[in-house]
Amino acid sequence: MTLRRTRSLFLFLLLTLLGLVLVQPSYGQDRMYQRFLRQHVDPQGTGGNDSYCNLMMQRRKMTTNRCKPFNTFIHENIWNIHSICSTTNIQCKNGKMNCHESVVKVTDCKETGSSRAPNCRYRAMANTRRVVIACDGNPKVPVHFDK
Repeated sequence: MTLRRTRSLFLFLLLTLLGLVLVQPSYGQDRMYQRFLRQHVDPQGTGGNDSYCNLMMQRRKMTTNRCKPFNTFIHENIWNIHSICSTTNIQCKNGKMNCHESVVKVTDCKETGSSRAPNCRYRAMANTRRVVIACDGNPKVPVHFDK
């Protein structure tokens, strides 16, 4: 009786683990998705000024070792950003065909060139413009800001 119960438990655990592997995104994809969110998504922000860029670039850890020269924050809710992944595939800068485009509200932050990490200084430009993002996985999630 105990052996039968042990086998049943083992089979259950094995099937559960197999299910998790099949359903969960790969570790690399999940890491890239989390990085995309950290570096490019600010749904509550309106951006638009230099102080916003200076603060957000520091908060999002893009000024720790060096000043990231350029970054774009998207001011849309995450569901709108995810929906970009369901648009027609287009070619990315690297030649892959997993990019998608849409028009969204953004703030572009450009490093002034006269600052040093971790006290990086940025110029902001807020507008509504076309962006291109790469998406991967099943279901597709944004993993890279292309343009």
